Amino acid sequence: MMPRAELFKAVIADLRMATSFVTILPVASSRSAADGAIARATWALPVAGLLVGLAGALVYKVSSRFGLTPNLATLLTLATTALITGALHEDGLADTADGLGGGRTRERKLEIMRDSRIGTYGVCALILSFGLRWSALAAIANPWAVALALCAAHTAARAGVPAFMSLVPPARPDGLSASAGSPPGRSVAIAFAVGTLALALALGPGKALVSLILLSLAGLMLARLAIRQIGGQSGDILGAFEQIGEMLILLVAASFRTGG
Repeated sequence: MMPRAELFKAVIADLRMATSFVTILPVASSRSAADGAIARATWALPVAGLLVGLAGALVYKVSSRFGLTPNLATLLTLATTALITGALHEDGLADTADGLGGGRTRERKLEIMRDSRIGTYGVCALILSFGLRWSALAAIANPWAVALALCAAHTAARAGVPAFMSLVPPARPDGLSASAGSPPGRSVAIAFAVGTLALALALGPGKALVSLILLSLAGLMLARLAIRQIGGQSGDILGAFEQIGEMLILLVAASFRTGG
């Protein structure tokens, strides 16, 4: 077994690598990203997501204390989470929508997804994403409930990424996802456990179960679509998967709350 000190160092290195991978926070790990290090560190993606959710929750709480309406507080919250992540996942969603919606051939779809310009499908996808998340958080309104929903969404939406990477092959040999490698089973299991725990603690067992079912169905549909159209997943597809997860979890949280 790995000595306790070495294990602690490995955990911290994975946390730093995962956080630097999905945020702009200056916490890059000194460990080399080669030899599957990124894939092994994917178990920490939901932990990195929790940090993003907590930052958004803090902004919402402060905004509410200053008397801003739920709509304005939500707008500042979404701006904060997008800023912390460098809009990485939003960019992936937009590129995925443009590529899968606009290209006719596999090669053209991949070309569009690599293009830094945004098209009509991408704009519509971003409007839908921000609109649904904004509406859900504004409907929840209560700062504590918003904090729980944000933490659950940002944690669990990233918890399924390792499984998605493991089950769906890379669409191209030289993309971001291909270079990261396939996560080992232990990383997949830990990420899933962390995401499930976050959902259960933040939303309760019933809402957590509904969220898990919806996330699984969305993941299967996106995986099938990606395999049929471009031959597998990419960094953009993973970003789209995260965004879909956020939307679904926040909608579940808002629906159950407003429904009594």
